[in-house]
Amino acid sequence: MLLKLSVEIRECYRHAEEARQRAEATAHLPTKAEYQEMERRWLSLARSYEFSERLASFTNEVKRNIRKNRSCA
Repeated sequence: MLLKLSVEIRECYRHAEEARQRAEATAHLPTKAEYQEMERRWLSLARSYEFSERLASFTNEVKRNIRKNRSCA
């Protein structure tokens, strides 16, 4: 199943990719480490947004099912 990524998630992945490319492009080890850390943080934020979206979707589905079951009773 293809996931519809929100604008925020896409932006996080875009920033992570930029950081990865910059890390690969530099030979200066402290700078490379900084870019790698930036990539890690952007990916972490993207996963956080993804979790929040899944949780909201799940919660909304539960609410719909509760309302549906109440109307059938």
